[in-house]
Amino acid sequence: MSNVSNAELLRKAREEAKASKGYQRITALFDEGTFNEVDGLAKSGDGLAEVVAGYGLVADCPVYAFAQNSDVSGGAMSKAQAAKIKKVYDLAVKTGAPVVGIYDSIGGRLSEGADLLAAYGEILKSSAALSGVVPQISLVLGPCIGTSAMIAANADVIVMSEKAELTVSTGGLNASAEEAAKTGVCSIVAKTEEEAMEKVKDILVTLPSNNLSGAPAAEVAAVGAPCAVASSDAEDVIVAVADPDTFLELSASFGKAAVTGLAQISGASVGIVAYTGEIDADACAKAARFVRFCDAFSLPVVSFVNATEFASLREAVKLSNAYAEATCAKITVITGEAYGPVYIAVAGRGANADYTMAWTDAVVSPMAPAAAALFLHSEELKGAEKPVEARKALIEEYKKTEATPLSAAAQGYIEDVILPEETRDRVIANLAMLSSKRVSNLPKKHSNIQL
Repeated sequence: MSNVSNAELLRKAREEAKASKGYQRITALFDEGTFNEVDGLAKSGDGLAEVVAGYGLVADCPVYAFAQNSDVSGGAMSKAQAAKIKKVYDLAVKTGAPVVGIYDSIGGRLSEGADLLAAYGEILKSSAALSGVVPQISLVLGPCIGTSAMIAANADVIVMSEKAELTVSTGGLNASAEEAAKTGVCSIVAKTEEEAMEKVKDILVTLPSNNLSGAPAAEVAAVGAPCAVASSDAEDVIVAVADPDTFLELSASFGKAAVTGLAQISGASVGIVAYTGEIDADACAKAARFVRFCDAFSLPVVSFVNATEFASLREAVKLSNAYAEATCAKITVITGEAYGPVYIAVAGRGANADYTMAWTDAVVSPMAPAAAALFLHSEELKGAEKPVEARKALIEEYKKTEATPLSAAAQGYIEDVILPEETRDRVIANLAMLSSKRVSNLPKKHSNIQL
């Protein structure tokens, strides 16, 4: 008969658990001393379950998390691991707190057969049910392959360390973090685990806890002197409008014609989208998903538009639907060009924008100025001695006289014309005005958008 007490057995089990990689990773996520483990003694076969799960505080906000523990059977998925993860999801639903999943696993326990398939299915189902209710963030720090990759990619934001792997291919094809970023699956790639963890914390403090609560607010910056804007380039505009060092870009390597990210403007959390040039298919898909993400948690969307056309009809329709259906506050600033379908889909009434402004030198036109000028003034080109120069002059004349923001404002297509240096203050004022926005859509299960 053993003389070892239950208390001693418990103490030993806790010491072993705390020394594992999974435990160290999950405790690094939370404010010091706030982590509380859930099902810490759950067994998988003869050993402990291959995941550490629990809850704690991040910047004093409740968060649930699980971390696959590669020190236990390589973190292989099992029925016991799935049960622990599902419990985290269930608790998150009940309490309305975000979920962070930390992935590092060699695969699944094949010896469990059908139980393993059911385990994967339960997690996928729970994650899908939680989507749009609380923010879900995946932190991939090791291998995440096959069905596990589908679970991780189902989150709202996916952060990877440079050495991590993420792919649905069980053979590990195209698994690098760089590849995942290029294809738009990974939102942020960090050089180290520590940097990746900090990115996750930055995201958590920017987002609301759930779809019924407001986003956390930082100390409010005063509306003051005009803010200089270096140019209409997306980066320059965002730097000038967002609070210093708060813009966190997402999916930077994918769909580069659209810049998307989270930021704070006068202390308020917002989503920012900036369009440049021709908006290609990847940029449309990236922006559409981001707008829907912001709308799910009622984050205002501030759009900066300097774009001429779409490259893909299907993806343009997807983006247009995302804007039109979103009921969150939507503010648009036309910083350069906004022609025809682009204006309609992301800037004006077709985008269901609440307030649209344009810079004084912006160009707003129902079609590209080159086509519009020729359509309206083709007679003037007949018999011109220098048709190329005459055509250019007509286009410039159309831009200066008929495609001006003042003309668009006079016809009610935009709400205001502003100076570039007024952009930040005007955005702040509009965010304050729209902070109490309430809209109810027609009852339906969901829209049927192009996917």
